[in-house]
Amino acid sequence: MSEPHAATVETVEAVVRRRMSASLGGRRGMLEAGLPGVAFTVVWLISKDLRSSLIAGALVAGIALVLRLVQRSTLQYVGNAIFGILIGWLVVRLAGSLGGTEQDQALAYFVPGVLFSGVYTIAMVASCLSGWPLIGFMVGSVSGDPTGWHADRQVVRLCTRLTWLFLLPGAIGVLLQGPVLLLAYYGPLDKDTAVLLLGILRTGLGWVLRIGSWGAMVWLLARNHTPLEGATEPDPVRPA
Repeated sequence: MSEPHAATVETVEAVVRRRMSASLGGRRGMLEAGLPGVAFTVVWLISKDLRSSLIAGALVAGIALVLRLVQRSTLQYVGNAIFGILIGWLVVRLAGSLGGTEQDQALAYFVPGVLFSGVYTIAMVASCLSGWPLIGFMVGSVSGDPTGWHADRQVVRLCTRLTWLFLLPGAIGVLLQGPVLLLAYYGPLDKDTAVLLLGILRTGLGWVLRIGSWGAMVWLLARNHTPLEGATEPDPVRPA
């Protein structure tokens, strides 16, 4: 017969799995995050009309928002997509006010995503190199002690590996998309071709890299044997 407290024992692996599920939103969350960018890219390549492209991206996000409201489910993931579109729109307007052509403005739509991924990647790399991996703070937020996890070398080692895996898609995205932007603005690359490449790298390859990264993380988390100190009954996962 198992120990009476066994059902309430939490593990680091279980905490991270649950937090990953909540933060990523599953397949629906991924689609809500990626499809507005796909719509923008496709409409731009067909029409070469920047306003129509922005409206297409906003329309896709708006439909997702309405569905969430009707179903009374979380708005977190579609909200992130809408926020990204607003930032992209502001950058496009800025590029236009500085005298950029419509092609320059279409490229500008992708700049915030590349910059955000770059800053996020640098922050996560720095956290790993400093011995305070960011995923460790996920563990701390559940255990009730934000920094107590750092006293356990096994937990630090696991969280460091998970953080490296988590940052890889963003890092690869920056390394591939950054040169495309630079070559389009300052080099020989045709700007319409650059928009197509950025759309493929951001969404198509981006999803492949994320799925691969998360798959590797799930494999690493499957061992489920690192106890979480101070853990109580885990909170249930809310469906996306």
